[in-house]
Amino acid sequence: MAKKPLKQQESEYNEILQQAVAVINETRISIARQLNASENTAYWKIGKLLHERKLESKHGNAVVKRLSIDLKERFPDMGLSPRNLWDMKKFYERFSLSAPKVQQAVALLPWGHILLLMRSVAEDDDRALFYATECVSKGWPRDLLVNAVQMQMYEHAVLNNPANNFKKTLHENQIAFANETFRSSYNLGFLGVTDSLEEVELEKKLVEKVNQFLLELGKGFAFIGNQHVLEFNGKTRKVDMLFFNRQLKSLVAIDLKIGEFKPEYVGKMNYYLSLLDRLERGEDENRSIGIILCATKDSVEVELSLDGIDKPIGVADYQLLLPRDELQKVLTDEMKAFNAAQNRTLPGRRIG
Repeated sequence: MAKKPLKQQESEYNEILQQAVAVINETRISIARQLNASENTAYWKIGKLLHERKLESKHGNAVVKRLSIDLKERFPDMGLSPRNLWDMKKFYERFSLSAPKVQQAVALLPWGHILLLMRSVAEDDDRALFYATECVSKGWPRDLLVNAVQMQMYEHAVLNNPANNFKKTLHENQIAFANETFRSSYNLGFLGVTDSLEEVELEKKLVEKVNQFLLELGKGFAFIGNQHVLEFNGKTRKVDMLFFNRQLKSLVAIDLKIGEFKPEYVGKMNYYLSLLDRLERGEDENRSIGIILCATKDSVEVELSLDGIDKPIGVADYQLLLPRDELQKVLTDEMKAFNAAQNRTLPGRRIG
């Protein structure tokens, strides 16, 4: 059997490495979710107990303080302060009448995420489910959840139709999954960007934190490489970032743009996908898919640009962290809201 070229060997090894890393990361995340769920079950039951005893912050304050002291003596490693006990009651009252899918999604979150969610989405279960699901599937830390809520990612996702041509270019059994997999907007707050940057810098940061980027993309992605070389007809082209999605069985090319979407980006991506299908697509693989990732996009312009294109292409925008001064204001407002919520009387909620 002929020996494979070194370049091909290296590419295959990198794919194996990325898939192994993904398995380990998924296992760690699964363990963390199980721990969160067990702890939150205890908090839920304590909250239910306080609710059923009809304890409120005025006449029940002494009871809760004494309960906190006694519980902390027995369980010093748990967060059992009076404030946290009141939050447990609020946790139960907020979600006790929610649909099971909402309760299950929220139960997998770290406690700090749940407190933030209760303050941020009020009684809107649809928003709670959206943000809880995003946190669980993407592994968002608390600051990214703050960022996503401030940027109104839920409203953005609900009001914007997928900016792609998948319905016309993919097999019928792929369309729904592709629309579910590729979103119209991505949260790149994990990059910690507070100033403007060039495309090469954005790509470098994504490569440095590719594991977090994989979580943001969703399940089933394996990173193949950046500046992936495609050689054909004596010319060389480079794809910014190349992935493989195991569920779709497709190569996924991502072209990074720091500015607004331009129609000419579609022609460039169409060419890349033609090269990938011709040079690297396996016999048992589906058509390669392209995602143009821009800072902003105009939906009408995207629709017109994709009209008549026969390669599956999507256009998405991304959100970086807010500018430093705006981010500081967000965090300051968040702390004020937190303190105000703790100082005022907790409202009762009637359970029917």
